[in-house]
Amino acid sequence: MEPYHMDASLSRPLHPWLYPLKVAYVPGPAHPLLERVARGLLERFRQRGHHVLAEPAPDTEVLLTTARFEEPLSWRQALLFTARRRFRLQRAPTLFTLVHILPDAFHRAMGRLRRALARPAPEPADFPFAGLAPQACQVLYEQGKRAGPILALERVVQAQAKSIRSVLVVGDEEVEEAYIFDLAGAHPRLSGANFTAFCDELALRMAAYACTHEVTEHQTIGEPIPREIWDELKTPAAMARAARELGRRNFFTDMVRISDLVEVPYIEDAVARQYSEGCFATWEPALNALITTITGSARPINKDAITEDDLAVIVGLRPDGRGALVREVAGKENSPPSSEAVELMLMDLDLPRIRLGPEWGDWEEVPAARSKLHGHRGVAAFDPSAVEFVPLDEAYYYFPVSCATQAQAEGIRRAFARSEALRRPEDTRQVIFTILPGHGAVIVEKWAAGKAPFQLIWEYMDAGKLVIESRIPQGPFRFVPGADGRMHIIAEQF
Repeated sequence: MEPYHMDASLSRPLHPWLYPLKVAYVPGPAHPLLERVARGLLERFRQRGHHVLAEPAPDTEVLLTTARFEEPLSWRQALLFTARRRFRLQRAPTLFTLVHILPDAFHRAMGRLRRALARPAPEPADFPFAGLAPQACQVLYEQGKRAGPILALERVVQAQAKSIRSVLVVGDEEVEEAYIFDLAGAHPRLSGANFTAFCDELALRMAAYACTHEVTEHQTIGEPIPREIWDELKTPAAMARAARELGRRNFFTDMVRISDLVEVPYIEDAVARQYSEGCFATWEPALNALITTITGSARPINKDAITEDDLAVIVGLRPDGRGALVREVAGKENSPPSSEAVELMLMDLDLPRIRLGPEWGDWEEVPAARSKLHGHRGVAAFDPSAVEFVPLDEAYYYFPVSCATQAQAEGIRRAFARSEALRRPEDTRQVIFTILPGHGAVIVEKWAAGKAPFQLIWEYMDAGKLVIESRIPQGPFRFVPGADGRMHIIAEQF
């Protein structure tokens, strides 16, 4: 694809793995502005080398459609549920829905949600949006408390349009702005001041979502781990303790049950595999494996209070990269590992292995990273003498990707491969992190004698060496020195 230029003075790097997609437009509820945006997007897709189809073909990869705010779409018409059968597609396409809202309606909705979120508890009358389940007010309130009224509005738009990847287009005759929504709660804002540039950036962001694939096809191998060996391990109990400690510090976000937001048959089947509320994992030398939390799509799981049945054992990666290799444990429930299992394992490949001291026991070499924590939280500040920040490749800040995908796993791998603290055992910094724009943070700790798994992380939180917040940057950001000696985040968008 051609280099990407917003204008003569600004260029942004593209992901090297983008490839030509097969794109089709299936109009939904009409509005002149939506039609103009759809035409502009299709033109930019063509100019970027993608294949724009007159109508969906069996190998269509991206579907584009439209909807209008406060006009709920029936699930029987929604392409999320019907596209594959309706157009005889070989696989489920990546669906994007352009949702139109007038500027006055947008500001009214945001003001209404802002006032609702100011209350000490949710009031159903404060959330009078069409097409939602009766209990949706609780979900909207919790989501809004996490990231402000825009996230609550995002869930309204997704529920009404029956589309996870929705683009809320604000404007009347011209685009004023647009917000790009996804399952994890991303909501980056695009300005509509330059229409061609707006369509170009939106098309590139859509391509970044669609040009990767999920890596959740985990495979069980080998004989189950004997129960007597599992019972001798200290790690399962340490994981349960870590869950409680992190829960007390409000690290994990509430799981969103789609059925609590909108009453639609089978919607959880359509989106569950893409959802996670976060995960954590630690290395177990006795198994030469990573013990991790299971995926939230398998069944509801409270990450603040896990049991051994909420744990899985990862022993490697599939040769084709489409998932992790898992060993089951005899005598306990065995659900699939977290959807982020591949990223948790993959990051070790570029990092050294180390030999622990005699206080740890007589083990072979272990990965430099002991414990890994992935959550839908941001980092407001950190102490650079104790904590290292590792950046992603620059393209991820402008063109983010979905969770549980190959692209995200590779981005995290490359970021942590740059870690001086992990590459050099003598580096005294014990905690390392990166931030995924629109998504959350990945935090890693090194091995420290006398410390339980994740103990360094929660102690650093308590000491103010790592300051966690609910806001997540939606695009580029930087850390700048503060008067307190810590590095503080400054972001273009939260």
